[in-house]
Amino acid sequence: MKHRLWIRVGAAAVVLAVFAISTVVVTVPAYRSAFNARLTGFLETVRGLGSWGPVIVGAAFIPACLFFLPGSPLTLFGGFAFGQTFGGLALVTACVSAGSTLGASAAFLVGRSVARGWIEKKVAAHPRFRALDAAVADQGFKIVLLTRLSPAFPFSLLNYAFGLTRVSFRDFVLASWIGMLPGTILYVYIGSTVGALADVVAGKIEKSPAQQALFYAGLAATLAVTLFVTRIANRALAEAVPGETDAGSH
Repeated sequence: MKHRLWIRVGAAAVVLAVFAISTVVVTVPAYRSAFNARLTGFLETVRGLGSWGPVIVGAAFIPACLFFLPGSPLTLFGGFAFGQTFGGLALVTACVSAGSTLGASAAFLVGRSVARGWIEKKVAAHPRFRALDAAVADQGFKIVLLTRLSPAFPFSLLNYAFGLTRVSFRDFVLASWIGMLPGTILYVYIGSTVGALADVVAGKIEKSPAQQALFYAGLAATLAVTLFVTRIANRALAEAVPGETDAGSH
């Protein structure tokens, strides 16, 4: 039993370390510059693979999701490099959509296997948390869908975080796929209009009306998920501990 606990603790520590390192890589200018240079080299190689290129782009989302690396450059690159080739935008969109969903699912399963057992033990001792966890599981599809549409929730971190809840794997995968699809289609198209690979890697793209529309739709989703989760939490607390929410409102 202790052996399993130490394995989970070690795995959790690795996930946290990877998250910390990835955060440094993509936020500190010096490290980001080096990362962008390596990413450019990788993308140049993929660009020369012909019809296998979109498949490789999709597959690259799996390690990107596991290691908290940004996926938008990959999506933009897919449209930039292969949007005008055989299969065009439809093929790139299908590969990116499949890859990002698989990557998100892989991170979800890691999160669930690493810490879910520990979370369950803690939740079992607290009726309010247990009720809230059950309520979230019951409405998991809606919550995952809304958060995928919202720009306010970090994509990679959410993959692991949902693994710690009782959201079913099926609901997570389906809601993630549907919720990410509009952004995938838009970014693949935008990538096809970019003139240089350096702009793709740096994310230097002009704001289009479609991007603005998606942004405001995302803000609406942010508000919706906040209100929705708050309502679920209040209902769960009221059922677990009658009078709790009334007391907390004064």
